[in-house]
Amino acid sequence: MKKTRVVVIGVGMVGSTTAYTLLLRERADELVLIDVDHNKAVGDALDMNHGMPFIGHTEVWAGTYEDCKGADIIIITAGSAQKPGETRTDLLKRNVSIYESIISEVLKYNDDGILLLATNPVDIMSYFSLKKSGWPINRVIGSGTLLDSARFRYLISEELTLDPRSVHAHIIGEHGDSELPVWSLANVAGAKVELDEATKDKVFVETRDAAYSIIEAKGATYYAIALALDRIVTAILRDEAAVLNVSTLLQDYYGISDVYLGVPCVVDRQGVRQVMDIELTEGEQQLLHKSANKLKDLIRSIES
Repeated sequence: MKKTRVVVIGVGMVGSTTAYTLLLRERADELVLIDVDHNKAVGDALDMNHGMPFIGHTEVWAGTYEDCKGADIIIITAGSAQKPGETRTDLLKRNVSIYESIISEVLKYNDDGILLLATNPVDIMSYFSLKKSGWPINRVIGSGTLLDSARFRYLISEELTLDPRSVHAHIIGEHGDSELPVWSLANVAGAKVELDEATKDKVFVETRDAAYSIIEAKGATYYAIALALDRIVTAILRDEAAVLNVSTLLQDYYGISDVYLGVPCVVDRQGVRQVMDIELTEGEQQLLHKSANKLKDLIRSIES
């Protein structure tokens, strides 16, 4: 049988934590680490290999783009931080350029894998990755609002004193400030989540601003996003047909087209097999359009 291979490009905090999570959970037979700082990738691979006597066997090595050949999933977490005096649009243009360079290298060796993208702003990076790769929409996936939805479920569960796995709720739209909560569908065992408006507002604000709080406290977020990426990888490799809030190119979704947004999707071995048609209130539809328009404006600023 063909060995499963996952490649992680960019082994900063998010990339290395994702790789380690995949290793611990034995998600793939082969795990390849690629970074512009090859020594960092070598060090991470060596560090992980020293733990092999404690876990099941996964082949881990620091590779090159040639190792993307035959990879089932290529996770890209690489990117550049904002420089002093640099505008957000300039940063976006620079990260898009980095991604285009990476994808050009990947395409030399792989034309049938799945791109899983995590660099922020992930919806925009996913959009340009799709355009650059020319791959089918289903095989270019952003991490979307999967992490935001997990934060949302956790915070609701804290208010209700329940196991967060029993809370079903969605954050959709941009992975960022214009995201929106779908309170109309939030439920526990089919029963509507009953919280007063002030508590709902507090829960959503804490969800939306969670990354800012974590970054202020410790400099970066990486544990939960690594778990989110692991969840997507698992759904793909195990052909689960799991419903996950990933980012995909929308086509006439409540009248929204040609933009990547996080919405509930069926994820299996094909990647995004289907975008779920969920029922939104008029107010939620308006907020989703607002989120889409914000991202479209940013895309136009990069293309200009």
